[in-house]
Amino acid sequence: MRILYTGADGYIGTVLGPKLLDRGHDATGMDTGLYRRGWLFDDGRTRPMVISKDVRQLSQSDLAGFDAVVHLGELSNDPLGENDPDITMEVNYRGSVGFARKCKAAGVTRFVYASSCSIYGAAGAEYKSERSLCDPQTAYARCKVLVEQELSAMVDSRFTPVFMRNATAFGASPRQRFDIVLNNLAGFAFTTGKVRVMSDGTPCRPLVHVEDICQAILCALEAPREAVCGEAFNVGTEVQNYTVREIAEIVGETFSGCEVTFGPSGPDNRSYRVSFAKIKERMPDFYCQWSAERGALQLKTVFQRIQLDEAMFNSAPFTRLSELRHLRHTKQLDPTLLWTPIGEMLPAGEMLPAAANF
Repeated sequence: MRILYTGADGYIGTVLGPKLLDRGHDATGMDTGLYRRGWLFDDGRTRPMVISKDVRQLSQSDLAGFDAVVHLGELSNDPLGENDPDITMEVNYRGSVGFARKCKAAGVTRFVYASSCSIYGAAGAEYKSERSLCDPQTAYARCKVLVEQELSAMVDSRFTPVFMRNATAFGASPRQRFDIVLNNLAGFAFTTGKVRVMSDGTPCRPLVHVEDICQAILCALEAPREAVCGEAFNVGTEVQNYTVREIAEIVGETFSGCEVTFGPSGPDNRSYRVSFAKIKERMPDFYCQWSAERGALQLKTVFQRIQLDEAMFNSAPFTRLSELRHLRHTKQLDPTLLWTPIGEMLPAGEMLPAAANF
């Protein structure tokens, strides 16, 4: 297939691109480039060409000729969404729905959308299936629900949207993220010798490795239409429904000698366990190859190889909210999170010298 995938320079996209090529697909990436400073290590993989563009700036003609689209390119995670709910709604909801409509009009037949298990919200110990009621607690999660609803209404014989409700991601990616739970705790363990959980660790979080997310996306692209059309799929496996305490203890065991501590019960009431029976039934080729233990060991190996230190771990490019704050503070982005042309960043009336010697 000829495939366009957005968020190509992101945490998942940098892992997905080489896998699309490995499967023989003609893939093109697209990314607005917000996090390109955050390259943690080189994996030596060949990646598709990446177009530097925001999905909100695309025209229908830009999408002509693509058979399928994988849409990863949104503002990621709950803290980032809550920082500015209005812009989150603009990018993640209106931007994604508008993009999907252009894709459909351009003749794209399959649209794989990266949703999230966070839409289940404060669900407690009950296992949530794709038929369960959603209880989104944040702007990020609310946008995911709204996009799923809008795209479901677009289903017809020529357009097949598929919704991938990913569990919380973890694992190594060249475009690393340290603002997701296992990666964050592993970074602290390696650089400080301490695993500090700010809550009491009782909330439940299903985990899924970034490599397994990519495997699920490939299955969704290649599955028979009747198995996936208009359907949502929880992406992960039941054995990785952890409490935050269990995740911290796994990290503590992997990074031996670390001190693991917990805080009081916090205000974040998101807690959910998830059933993954449907994806196994409809996409039998999908299975999770990565456990939390193996993923923590992978991160430890990467950290040792690159000699990760506190300065690198805490640098803005590896935490989505910190990097966006930096780009906005330095006026590289306008209020809508589009790049500011460099000419507009020069002081008014400033001119280049008439001549320069080189």
